[in-house]
Amino acid sequence: MADTTTDQYDVVILGGGSGGYSAALRGAQLGLKIALVEKDKLGGTCLHRGCIPTKALLHVGEVADAPSEGSSLGLDISLNSVDYEKVLAFKDKIVSRLHKGVQGLVKARKIDYIEGFGRLTGPKTVTVETESGNRELTGANIVLATGSYSKTLPGIELGGRFLDSEAALQLETMPKNPIVLGGGVIGVEFASVWKSLGAETVTVVEGLPHLAANEDEAISKALERAYKKRGITYSLGVFTEKAEQDENGVKVTLTDGTVYEGDYLLVAVGRGPVTSGLGYEEQGIEMDRGFVLANTETLETNLPGVYALGDIVPGLQLAHRSFQQGIFIAERIAGQNPAPIVESGIPRITYCEPQVGSVGLTEKQAKEQLGDEAVETYEYNLGGNGKSQILGTAGFIKLVREKGGAIIGVHMIGARMSELMGEAQLIVNWEAYPEDVASLIHGHPSQHEAMGEAALALAGKPLHAHA
Repeated sequence: MADTTTDQYDVVILGGGSGGYSAALRGAQLGLKIALVEKDKLGGTCLHRGCIPTKALLHVGEVADAPSEGSSLGLDISLNSVDYEKVLAFKDKIVSRLHKGVQGLVKARKIDYIEGFGRLTGPKTVTVETESGNRELTGANIVLATGSYSKTLPGIELGGRFLDSEAALQLETMPKNPIVLGGGVIGVEFASVWKSLGAETVTVVEGLPHLAANEDEAISKALERAYKKRGITYSLGVFTEKAEQDENGVKVTLTDGTVYEGDYLLVAVGRGPVTSGLGYEEQGIEMDRGFVLANTETLETNLPGVYALGDIVPGLQLAHRSFQQGIFIAERIAGQNPAPIVESGIPRITYCEPQVGSVGLTEKQAKEQLGDEAVETYEYNLGGNGKSQILGTAGFIKLVREKGGAIIGVHMIGARMSELMGEAQLIVNWEAYPEDVASLIHGHPSQHEAMGEAALALAGKPLHAHA
């Protein structure tokens, strides 16, 4: 048995993804002695197998779509071919550059970065299996930030032509007729990029009634219309009965007897928490179906001084949520008093084409909480926005407010809507009234004007809109 060395820290962080490394960086900035443990690569799923590489591909898809718009603009341009090897090289270059940047920050802050498999072996102890032997790390505080994995369905074993999102990012050739199982964020984003890069057919199978089913229903329906126009096929409200594969392709059979055939099947049915075999339950941490139960205001578990964040904690599985939670925990440990993170105030973005952005309550959620008569909504069509017309995008911005009160939800669909999310989250989190937003000056011509116009209309003084 390898010798074990023991080291003492103010904070030991298990997991080096968005939440783990942000807690490490902020903690070190506040003078805490930090150990950061990661068995894979610093930056985690988001940087290496999730947010960054998929958005790099979606950017390539956006560029690939541009030539088809050229003729209407007087430009004679065409897309002659897609060199998928170079596409992947572009993705990898972005990831590598950001990875080196994070490594440099961790080194500069004098954080003890430990590569190896770590387990919680005591209430304040993490044991790490490294290439040079075991290291036992004890901390006055422990932060659990071990992230998530791609889930699958019973009877569908990943491998071969059955892919999760990580395997899909490593495909060396473009799929020609992919089937996507799951119409949530991951599913619609891959469907979008594959269609843009030249897939002959793309089929999305979603058991729930809508694509992007967690969004406001008006947004989901608009996305479905947009996908239909783009030639992306989808099946809604029917579940998968079985999936089969052979060396030539895949076949998916639905419970209503419908059969789809393609060359690959992407299983995008959500992500589960990485907590099994890490000692959490053995140390008495309260769990629920693999998730760590932490206080929603403090992110502390039932074990004093042991915190949990990110995808292992119930709630939105978003990198920027994890990132902010990491900062929050570090500041609490350092004796500061940061404001609790409100889940409904976290911005949500889907980077398909058209893009979807939202923050706050949907119309349905607002009516369930406040009652039908206590909720007002307004949809501003981007057809009235000059910059959106220049970009050639359809879509709308929908505001949800408590009648006579603040805006409690912003929901958007259209090209580049992600760029409006900064203002949207300020509106909701600062509990702005429509009159407050209407009084602000939005640059012209910009898509931000659409936010102002929606607020003007909801304040009872529509200009470039019909009441």
